[in-house]
Amino acid sequence: MNTSEPHETARPPMLRFDSVDMRYADGTVALEGVSLSIPHGEFCVVVGASGAGKSTLLRMANGLVRPTSGTVQVGGVAIEARSLAQIRPRIGMIHQQFNLVLRSTVAVNVLSGTLPALPGWRAMLGLFPQSARRKACELVDAVGLQEHHLSRRASELSGGQQQRVGIARAFMLDPPLVLADEPVASLDPQASVEVLALLRRQARERGTTVLCSLHQVDLARAFADRIVALRDGAVVFDGPPAAFDASASRAIYDRGAMRPVGALPEPHSQSELALRTA
Repeated sequence: MNTSEPHETARPPMLRFDSVDMRYADGTVALEGVSLSIPHGEFCVVVGASGAGKSTLLRMANGLVRPTSGTVQVGGVAIEARSLAQIRPRIGMIHQQFNLVLRSTVAVNVLSGTLPALPGWRAMLGLFPQSARRKACELVDAVGLQEHHLSRRASELSGGQQQRVGIARAFMLDPPLVLADEPVASLDPQASVEVLALLRRQARERGTTVLCSLHQVDLARAFADRIVALRDGAVVFDGPPAAFDASASRAIYDRGAMRPVGALPEPHSQSELALRTA
């Protein structure tokens, strides 16, 4: 007789793409045969040239884009029309252009992160529970803004401050998954580092999984637990930052006949230059 204890059912990954394709009616292929399994708590950065498929991948992860073939799962639940209401509150979003209501206050913008979980009538009237208001105050402090910022209009803030508001908003429902689509594309280098450090710290403290797209290879190497590189909709690298060397960079950016073989785009930083010449 087998007296061993039964094994606990394996925990599904936080995010999974199974043989995902995305083909548009005009014949454009945005993604082709992408399979990724992203475990709980990982900070995964997707890199690639413009048009590589990064944004399409993130939009699939919250159901904004449906794959032509293949499946996407969040916490073991397949993204389908009938499951979106269940899945959406579990996903926080951070956007390239911040997507704040500029005429509204910081407090209202952060509180809007609770809208997916509010009854429709409360959302329309802006009737946020007191517990949500307390949490908004806590998060504003956690992202490095002062109490007086709560009553300021978002339009009065710098780009870096606006993205801090966006991060606070993304964590309002304690989502197990946060999607960050080019979150520092509109920021200067110093603000970019500060925002990514803040995002990673908030994710670590909460055990949140992050899927983040970036153009800057040096930032990906500095902040990612794992780098996934796309080229023409296909995965050409998947591994730890330390393994992302000059050959991996060439696999993404070398366009063959479009430039001399082995030539790369001009580096955006000294650290990227060091990577490419290593």
